[in-house]
This record gives sequence, C-alpha cells and structure tokens, in this order.
Amino acid sequence: MAEKVKVLVVGLGNMGASHASAYHRNPGFEIVGLMSRSIKTKAIPAELAGYPLFEDYDAALATTRPDAVSINSWPNSHAEYAIKAINAGAHVFMEKPLATNIADAQAVVQLARQKNRKLVLGYILRVHPSWMKFTELAQTLGKPLVMRLNLNQQSSGPAWTWHKNLIDSLPPIVDCGVHYVDVMCQMTGAKPVRVHGIGAKLWAEAAQPNYGHLHVTFDDGSVGWYEAGWGPMMSEVAYFVKDVIGPKGAVSIVPNPSAGKAQLEELSDSADIDKHTKTDAIQYHHAEVGPDKNFVRKDEIFTMTDEPGHQELCDREQAYFLRAILEDLDLTESMDAAVNSLRIVLAAEQSINEGRVVELA
Repeated sequence: MAEKVKVLVVGLGNMGASHASAYHRNPGFEIVGLMSRSIKTKAIPAELAGYPLFEDYDAALATTRPDAVSINSWPNSHAEYAIKAINAGAHVFMEKPLATNIADAQAVVQLARQKNRKLVLGYILRVHPSWMKFTELAQTLGKPLVMRLNLNQQSSGPAWTWHKNLIDSLPPIVDCGVHYVDVMCQMTGAKPVRVHGIGAKLWAEAAQPNYGHLHVTFDDGSVGWYEAGWGPMMSEVAYFVKDVIGPKGAVSIVPNPSAGKAQLEELSDSADIDKHTKTDAIQYHHAEVGPDKNFVRKDEIFTMTDEPGHQELCDREQAYFLRAILEDLDLTESMDAAVNSLRIVLAAEQSINEGRVVELA
C-alpha cells in the first residue's frame, strides 16, 4: 500500500463532513474524492475545497481506485455501497447502521472476511472515554441489570429536513437505536433473547413511525429499554435519559452539579449532535446499607470536563480505522456486535409492525 491511505468519502451530510474533515487533517490519509448524488450543487466546506467531486458512486470508485471508502450516505445505500467497495479491493468505514436488514448486514460482514478487508462501523460511543467509563462502571453493579436509555430530538430548521430524510430510510428506533443497544450488550455481556416494541406516527410528513420504544430481555435476566423520537412535536422534557441499575447500585449520566444555570439550560438542545454523546458527569450510587439501614457510602460524581467533542470523536474513529488497516487489527468482535445490535432494533421494528413480542433465535 502507498504511504498514505487513499480514501473516497461518500456522503457529505452531518457525519460525512465531520469524517471528511478528519481524513483531511490526518496525515495518514489522502482524500481522492468526495461523492454524493447532488454534491455539485451544494456548498463544500472551505477546508475540503479542491478535492475531486463525483455524483455517481460507480464512476467515483473506478476513477479514484481508493484504498478505503468512507460510507456516510443514507442507510438504505450502505450495504450496496460497501459490497461494491470491498469487491473493488477497498477497506470500508461505514456510518451506522450496517444495513437495513439482517441478510444484507451479514452479507457485508461475510464479504469483508472473505476478501480480508477491514470493516469499521461508526459506533461513536465505543471511542468515547466517558461512555467507556459509563459502561465499565455499569459492569460493577452485579446482575441482572436494568438499563434505561433514550434520545429524543426536536426537529426544526436544518434538523427538520435531515430527520425527515433519515426516516425515509429507517425509523429513529433503528437508526439511533443500534448505538444504545450495543452499549446494553457491552454492559451485560449477555445474549438478547426477546424484544418488544411500540411505536406511533405523529409526523404527517414522515414516511414511517417517528416515535418508538423497545424493550429487550437478555439471557442473564437483564432488561433494558430504549426510546427514540424525531419531529417538530417532540418534547425536550426528559429527552436524554442514561441510567443503569443493578443489585449493587446505579450509574447515571447527569448534568454536572457544579455547572451554572446557563450551562444546564444549554443542555436542552436535543437536535445538537455535539450534545448526543455529552456526558457532563457520571453519578455512581452505592446500594449498600449499614445496620441502621442508611447508606454506607455517599454517591460518587465523576466529572467529564475534558471529554472530546463531536469532531474530536470523529477524529478518533478515523485514527482507529487507519490503525486497523495499517496494523491488520482483528475486527471480528466489532463486526459481530454491529450485526447483533442491528438484529435487536430490527426485531423491535418487526414487533411494532406485527403487534407482538419477537423471540430471537
């Protein structure tokens, strides 16, 4: 391979632009093209000006002959683009989800293994030090765990359009849900066995239900729920719940208790992607009580004042992608985990559509 990894960036929306910026500034990569179906009629970020532009994916692949392809397009194109890239000899970074159905997801993973190409999924919480700490602490609470997670987003301005367009591919409970059920699977280390979902279509302009809620049961007795809704009608009350309970206590992501009122109010912008991964502080509650039935230990607060922002997290993802290529890292666990989390959220969508609990094989 050449000294730099030649990368073709597909999709230049919120995530695509951030990943392109990471490639642009990482000396290990060389951007050889930017592709989206309407890229020549849209403004290109100043730092990315001058790179070759393509509106046809096949032509971009044939012309640039990249070592790697970064796929950040609409979810319903992910599997097709990944298969073409791998067959062209390229490694793949792909924004979540892996595909819109399990058969396509398994086909992509199988091909990556067959062709010995690296496949890195954009599970941004896996590179976030605060979320890694949150998961680590949850694993000390004993079993079973009760996991309560949500991310609701109020759609207005630019978010109105990109939320609606995303729903054309997948409902929110699937698109964002893979992140959070992946966290549940890491916390429990257990096998999901049963999924139940409920949903509602509140947004007339959206193609499918814009609100969903899933319940998942694991084979160790742990249970978790995840809630996601997008749309101009969504409430910003309790839109960000990240809470895990076990026999030994509870771990929760909370606003930093030392933050001023203005900073706390700033947290309530639900469509701001910089705040979707924000932890601020982690509260660890210890359940142990003494002979008088009072708690033995006070709650601990882990402050996360130096946590990375959204762009820094994208930088970390691409640094990991480069390392996976150059050091031939074994990505078996992360690829299997991506299929597993997708299986859970698609089972929730099936449960909503069919009005029944779905048992996982």
